[in-house]
Amino acid sequence: QVQLVESGGGLVQPGGSLRLSCAASRSIFSLNAMAWYRQAPGKQRELVAGITSGGSTNYLDSVKGRFTISRDNAKNTVYLQMNSLKPEDTAVYYCNAVLNLIRYWGQGTQVTVSS
Repeated sequence: QVQLVESGGGLVQPGGSLRLSCAASRSIFSLNAMAWYRQAPGKQRELVAGITSGGSTNYLDSVKGRFTISRDNAKNTVYLQMNSLKPEDTAVYYCNAVLNLIRYWGQGTQVTVSS
């Protein structure tokens, strides 16, 4: 099993930055992949960014060039650096991990982009 704990959300003005962290209860080197999803009110949960155990990354088109996913294997932590934030980025952000075909989720962290 894997427990995931997100942190770093909050209220930020448009154009601002936030860095989300996801701490895992086990070595992330052993996980097949990790990702950040988000869910805005009234909308489906969507994949924002993912990173494989080999370091390959993928991004939602609307965040390319603004968001960066990275991992620190020594700290068992995955990050999402979010720059140039827009009001439409407002959502609950969830960390996700895949281990042996099973998906695990964190509790989510709220990101609100508003002036």
